[in-house]
Amino acid sequence: MKTIAAGKFKAQCLEIIEYVRTTGEEVLITKRGKPLAKLVPVRKPFEDFTIVRDIESPIISWDKLD
Repeated sequence: MKTIAAGKFKAQCLEIIEYVRTTGEEVLITKRGKPLAKLVPVRKPFEDFTIVRDIESPIISWDKLD
């Protein structure tokens, strides 16, 4: 895993994002030498996901908990 300072990441953000996308390698972003965030590639594109049921309705009825 590569490590990069937050200031350098800010200056080269788009280039680093493209690097992570194409290589699949994670990049650790640090501030004053301490881990701040990790940039990781998306493992599976979002458009491949399928909603198989209503995701807005609760799974259980709150009325049945009493």
